[in-house]
Amino acid sequence: MLNKKTKYAFHALTYLGKQENGQPVLISEVSEHTMVPKKFLESILLEMKKAGILTSRMGKGGGYYLLKDPKDIKLADVIRMFSGPIALLPCVSLNYYEACAECKDETKCGLNKIMMQVRNDTLKILANKTLKDILKAEG
Repeated sequence: MLNKKTKYAFHALTYLGKQENGQPVLISEVSEHTMVPKKFLESILLEMKKAGILTSRMGKGGGYYLLKDPKDIKLADVIRMFSGPIALLPCVSLNYYEACAECKDETKCGLNKIMMQVRNDTLKILANKTLKDILKAEG
């Protein structure tokens, strides 16, 4: 399940992705239209700016806007940024691997094998879906 921070990040990205010619948008406007609390949104937008997804402009006409094209913002990257691993178990995670203390041999663990398949199938979808797909789905 996606945590709130991840869902809020997707709502903010979707709103910013709908702006004409990538116009900068004030945090207060994004917050108002996405129903994301402003204080929470500030940290989310700043994190995405540090990751090179967004940028901002100061002063009159300033605000946040997409730095990357929506087709280049992969859902898997945003999920990892705010929710952590995509895998359901640490022993099958690509980026956050940890051996399970209760497992004697991962190569013989049936749960590991099934969760590896779940991770692979989920990742295949999320790595190929982008913000552009969300924008298209919303019409």
